[in-house]
This record gives sequence, structure tokens and C-alpha cells, in this order.
Amino acid sequence: MKTSGSIGPTLIGKQIVLGVTGSIAAYKAVALLRTLLREGARVHVVMTQSATKFVTPLTFEVLSGHPVSTDVFESHQEMKHLSLPAQADAVVIAPATANCLARAALGLGDDLLSTMLLTAQCPLILAPAMDGGMWSHPSVREHVGTLRARGTIVVNPETGLLASGRIGQGRLAEEGTILEAIQVALAPRRDWQGHRILVSAGPTQEPIDPVRFISNRSSGKMGYAIAEAAQARGAQVVLVTGPTTLPTPRGVEVVPVATAEEMTKALSAHFAWSTTVIMAAAVADFRPTSPASHKIQKQGQTYQTLDLERTTDILASLSAKRTTQLMVGFAAETHDLIAHAKDKLAAKGLDLIVANDVTVKGTGFGSDQNAATLIDRQGAMTELPLMPKRALADAILNRAQELLRTRHSSQTPTPVTGGR
Repeated sequence: MKTSGSIGPTLIGKQIVLGVTGSIAAYKAVALLRTLLREGARVHVVMTQSATKFVTPLTFEVLSGHPVSTDVFESHQEMKHLSLPAQADAVVIAPATANCLARAALGLGDDLLSTMLLTAQCPLILAPAMDGGMWSHPSVREHVGTLRARGTIVVNPETGLLASGRIGQGRLAEEGTILEAIQVALAPRRDWQGHRILVSAGPTQEPIDPVRFISNRSSGKMGYAIAEAAQARGAQVVLVTGPTTLPTPRGVEVVPVATAEEMTKALSAHFAWSTTVIMAAAVADFRPTSPASHKIQKQGQTYQTLDLERTTDILASLSAKRTTQLMVGFAAETHDLIAHAKDKLAAKGLDLIVANDVTVKGTGFGSDQNAATLIDRQGAMTELPLMPKRALADAILNRAQELLRTRHSSQTPTPVTGGR
């Protein structure tokens, strides 16, 4: 019998103190506040005096439903520098200026927000924003290192156009990235301890000649998010990845490859080691039959015919020789999503498939977000709404855990593969 479900808010019942400091990016804290509220959190906002020059406290008060605190002396009887962090599950400062980082690292406490940090016992998440090359200044780097050594989560700013008109690293991280950091801080899990997860990610590049190749639009973000989430939840993870520009996930063994053939060999070499396979890579279905050894030159108005041959269906070949592995696959489609996903699930002998429509706005290759439908071999479907890819990674791992528990209770091995 088919069932359906959906992922709900991830911060229900959590109390968060949102600190806002004097940066031009302070207006982005309004959107972050709404995101936290949508995720079910109760949020109290604390602003520095300079922050109030960019956004009025009334904006945060109306949206949060709570008075905004700006002064350590405004209600001395309540002692908010003690009461707010004592009740909080996390303190988040976004944006955090270079001045805020310095105060936090040096333990200064001359306003409400900085004094509050000296009393907080809950997780602290800082999302810096600054301009003019400040992020790379030795003092800032030293303060960030000090904070991280104490266990503070510092969400790196992004590179892009800054308020000054310069291009550099200093933009406040996206809401989804900050939300992921909060979720990780508040919900540490080790439920994949003892498991060995083999993940594939990114595109493959099939050479036409030494300078040209056939590839696709995969950014690798989904596979990297799965690898990162699995490692954070206690698994040993090997990530076999095609060419991407993504940073290596912490604690994950990375095996770089370029072609479908190289990916096949790398995954096959680690397959017996794995207990779960999550195939997130977008592997080329075809490759040139005879790549040229030299760059192909243009010849007038005529075009050379490119002969193609099929590449190995990696997922199907691994599934055919599985023993106790759980196998999860992805179906990135442009139409007839569920029908095509079910066909792939059956044809490749999977336990779970993650189906997503790459034509939906805000999802698909290169996006930081995705929406999907999970379908298992019994036909049960779970619909997942648009969410950051890291959150989707956790949702996929949650469903895989359910399948593993079912398998263990019935003593019937089941493999899982997924990815894109």
C-alpha cells in the first residue's frame, strides 16, 4: 500500500537568539529571521546600537513577535544578558562584523550582545560579513581561529560583489547555509556510526580531443552534501567525484575522477568495502568512440561526425553484484518524473530512488536547493518540499535508515544508492 509524507519544520520548539551587528548586510537578517520562524523556532533579536542605523528594531519586533533588545541597561531587573542566553538553544549572530569577531575572541563585554556571549552555554554560530579585504586580514583570521578553537561555528562569508563595488570574499552567507549550520549545531546525530558509505558526485567528462569533452550541468552539490551529512552522522565516507569546484568535505576520503570509466573503476574498487552506496553523480550516458589524439581543427563550413558509444551503467552493474549493500539512486528528469523514476528503480534493482524535476525553478543542477520525491521498492513515496541540499541529504539518510531497520528486522539484505 502506498503512503506519502513530507518533511516539516526542523527547529520546532527551539529558542534562538539572533544577534544583528552594524553591517550593511543587516537587512539580510530580516530574511534569516523569517526563515528561522518558518522552521518553527522562537526567535529573540538582540541588536547592537550600530545595527539600528541600518534596520529599525521595529522591523524585527513585528516579525518575531518579541521586543528587540539593544541595551544592557534597558531592563536591569530582567538582566537580559543572563536570561536570554540561558533560555536559548543557540545564539546566532548574522551579520557578524570584524569588530564583533574581535570582541567575541577577546572576551570583551561592553554592550548587551558581547556581554551575552560571555554567559552563553549554548552553541554559538557566527556568520561574518565585511568589505575591503577585511576577511583576509591577519587579525581577523586570528580571531576566527581562536573562536573555532573554542567550538564556535563560523560560517565563512561568500565571494561576490560587495557594497563597495569590489569583488571579494565578504558577503554574508546565504540563509540556507546559515540554517544548515544551526541545524547541525542543534541536532548532532551519530546514527550512521559503523556504516561505510560510498557516494558518487559531480559530472563526468568524456574527451573528444585533448581540449574538448562531453559533459553535463551537474555541480556535484547534492553528492557533496550527502557525503558531508553522512560523515557528520558518524559514517565512514568515500566520495568518488567528477570535476567540481567544491571544497573537500571535512573527514571524507575523496577519490577524484574525470571519465565514466574512471568512476566505474573507483566505485568498483570500494564497493565491497561499503555498506551503503549513494550514487549522486551525473554520469555521461555516451562517450566518443575514438577520441582524437590532437586538437580537431576547423575545416571550412563542414563538420566532423562524432561517433558515440554507451558508457557503463555504473549503478546497474554495482547493484547486480551487491551482497548486503543498501542501494539508492537518483532520477533527474524533465517530464513524467514519477513514471521514469519507478522504471529506473526497477531496472537498476534499487532499494530507493530520489526523483527530482530539474526544470522546476530554484532546483536542479547548480542550485543550492532541491525538492524531491523518495520512492522505495515497495512503491511507498515521500514528498520532500524545496529545501537546502544539505537538509535534503539528511532527509535521504533518514529514509535510508528506515529501510535498513526494516531489512534488519526481516533479516533480508537491501542495498541503497543515490545521488546527483
